[in-house]
Amino acid sequence: MKDTDRDILKELVRLDISQDDNDTAKSVLDACPDVAETLANPLVTVEEKRGIIQRLFPQSMERILMNAVREGAIERIGEILQEYSDILIDKQGSIRAVVRYVTPLTESQQADLRKFIMEKFVKEDVAIEYVHDPDILGGFILTAGDVEYDKSYRTSLRQMKDTLKTKAAEIVENDDGNVNESDIISVLKTEVKDFKVKSGATETGFVIRLGDGIARVYGMNNVMYGELVEFETGIRGIVQNLEEKSIGVVLLGDDHGLTEGSTVVRTGKRAGIGVSDELLGRVVDALGSPIDGLGPINAEDYFPIEREAPGVIERKSVNVPLQTGILAIDSMFPIGRGQRELIIGDRQTGKTSIALDTIINQKSQDVICIYVAIGQKSSTVAQVVNTLKKYGAMDYSVVVCASASDPAPFQYISPYSGTAIAEYFMSKGKDVLIIYDDLSKHAVAYRAMSLLLHRPPGREAYPGDVFYLHSRLLERSSRLDDEHGGGSLTALPIIETLAGDISAYIPTNVISITDGQIFLESELFNSGLRPAVNYGLSVSRVGGAAQTKAMKKAAGNLRIDLAQFKEMEIFTQFSSELDQSTTALLNHGHTLTELLKQPLYNPFSHSDQVILLYAAQHGLFDNIPVKELRNYRSELLNYIHTYGQDIIEEIDANKVLTDDLGERIERIITAFEE
Repeated sequence: MKDTDRDILKELVRLDISQDDNDTAKSVLDACPDVAETLANPLVTVEEKRGIIQRLFPQSMERILMNAVREGAIERIGEILQEYSDILIDKQGSIRAVVRYVTPLTESQQADLRKFIMEKFVKEDVAIEYVHDPDILGGFILTAGDVEYDKSYRTSLRQMKDTLKTKAAEIVENDDGNVNESDIISVLKTEVKDFKVKSGATETGFVIRLGDGIARVYGMNNVMYGELVEFETGIRGIVQNLEEKSIGVVLLGDDHGLTEGSTVVRTGKRAGIGVSDELLGRVVDALGSPIDGLGPINAEDYFPIEREAPGVIERKSVNVPLQTGILAIDSMFPIGRGQRELIIGDRQTGKTSIALDTIINQKSQDVICIYVAIGQKSSTVAQVVNTLKKYGAMDYSVVVCASASDPAPFQYISPYSGTAIAEYFMSKGKDVLIIYDDLSKHAVAYRAMSLLLHRPPGREAYPGDVFYLHSRLLERSSRLDDEHGGGSLTALPIIETLAGDISAYIPTNVISITDGQIFLESELFNSGLRPAVNYGLSVSRVGGAAQTKAMKKAAGNLRIDLAQFKEMEIFTQFSSELDQSTTALLNHGHTLTELLKQPLYNPFSHSDQVILLYAAQHGLFDNIPVKELRNYRSELLNYIHTYGQDIIEEIDANKVLTDDLGERIERIITAFEE
C-alpha cells in the first residue's frame, strides 16, 4: 500500500466512518466503475467532481473522496475502502455471512442460524446476507468467514452419485463382470431410502486474481503449503505461496470458466497420486491419469507427491549393484541399488540412450523401472515407449509424461509424482529404478512458475530455493533396511549442459546432491566413441562397494590404463618413431577403447562383461585388428554361450572370478581362435 493510500485509510479511521456509509460508497463504485474513472479524469474540474461526490455518496465520505482525488488515489479507493471494512470487522467483533437458499428461511430458522454463527465464531454481532440461488436445488449453503457449511441437495446428490458409482464397480468386480440386476436395484433402493441432506464444513476462499495458470486466492487462513485445493469448476490446484492476506495456487488444468470471485475449497490433504500395480506397463500424466488409451487405472492407495526422505536409521549401505549392461559404466563407474548417479552432457550425446539401456537390462532382474519425461516432445516420448515395448521392458516399467505442451505446474510436479509411484513399489519391498529426463527442464518450469508467483529471482533468474527443489526430490532415493521393507530406490537424473559447461548453476547444484556423475562429451560422441563417456570427469562415489568381486577383479586397472593411453596418445601424436613399449601401450589402449564401444539397446550381461574385461586386461585381444574387434567380440560371446555355459553359470552364481575360472576363460578363447 502506498503512503497516500495509508494516509487516506488513517483518515477513515480517525473520522470513524460508519460501516453503512463505507458499504454504500463501495456499492456505488462496484455498480458504476465509470465514476472512479470520471473522478480521476484531469479534464473534469474540481467543482464537477465535488458535485458528483455530493450526489452519489454519503455526506460523511465527501472529505475522504476529495482527498483521494487530490492525492491521485481515487482509482484505488475501492481497495482502501475494503481494507477499512476489514478493520471495522476486526474492531467490532462482527462477521459477515452469506446464506444461499432456494426456499426462503423462516424467521425462527434465521434466528437459529444467527445464534449458530455467533456461538461458532464467538462474535458479538453478525451481518447475514441472504441470496436466492436455484442452482443448489434445495436446502441451503452458509458461508461464514472462511468456512462453508454445505447443506444443499446438489451436494448430497453428487455424493449419492459417487457412492452408487463405487458400489456398482464393486458389484461388477465381485461378479467377474456378470452384473445382476437385482443387486443394482437393491443398491438404488438403499441409497434412496437413506438419502438425507448431508452437511459438511469446509474452509473456503475466493479468487482475487487469475492468469498464466496461477490463481491468487483470498481466505482459507488455515491452508497448508502443498495442500490440494478445488475450484468451483472442478479443477484442482496446489498451494505454493502463503502470504499475509492471500495464497498463491498453481492450477492443475485449464482455467476455463474461472473468474475473479470464483470459490475455492480446501480438500485437507496434500497433493498426491493414486497408485497400484496396474500402473505397470502404462503411460500416465503428472496426475496419474492414463494417456495411453488403454482404459482406466484403479488405485489401491494414495501416495503424496511430496514426502519426507527416509532417515539415516531407516537406511542401510549401498552394496548391491544395479547393472546398466553398459561395459564402460559397470566396470569403471558402478551404480548401486539406492544410489543417485547423474547423467550429464550436451544435447544429442546419448543421455537418454544410457537410461533406456539400463531399463532394458533390468529384464529378469526383479527391478521396477519408472521413466519420467519432463518437457519433452510427445513424439519423443512415444519413441521411448515404442523402444521399451520392442525389447519387452514395458512389462515392468511405468512412463510418467509431462510434455513440452503441458503447463509448467505439470512439468514441476511430474518427477515428484514419479517418485511417489516408485515409493509405492519400494514400500512393498521392491527394488525400483527411476529416470528423471531431464531436471534442467524441470528447473526451467519451476523458474517460470516461481516468477509468475512473484517470488524474487536470484542467480540466472532462478528462485533461491532451486537447490532445495532437487535435493528434496533426490534425497528420497535410498536403500531401506529389512525392518522397513528392504526395498530400494535408485535415481538416474539427467541434466543437459550448454557447450559442455558443467560449472553452470543447475549442473553444479545437482552434482553436489548426487553420488557421482557420468559425463558425456560431444567430441567423443562425434568421434564415434559411444557411449561417449568422459573417463576423466565421470565418477561414482559409491565405487567398488557396488561391484561384484568378479567385476572388480576383471576391471582391474582399466581406468588407469585408459588415462595413461590418453596421455601417451597426446604426447606421441607428432612423433615419427616409437619404441616397442610405447607402441604396445598405444595398441592396448586402442583395443580397450574399441572394446568399450557398444551398440544401442544391446546391454551385456554381468558374465559377458566379466569375460570381456578379463580377456582385455590379459592382452587376449591385443593381436586382433581394431576394425575387426567388434565382430570378433560378438562371435566370441556366441561361442562361449554355446560351449562355455558352465563358465557363465559359475560367474552368475558365485559373483567371484577365481584363478581357475580365469584359466578356463583363457582356454575357451584359445579354442575359439583355433
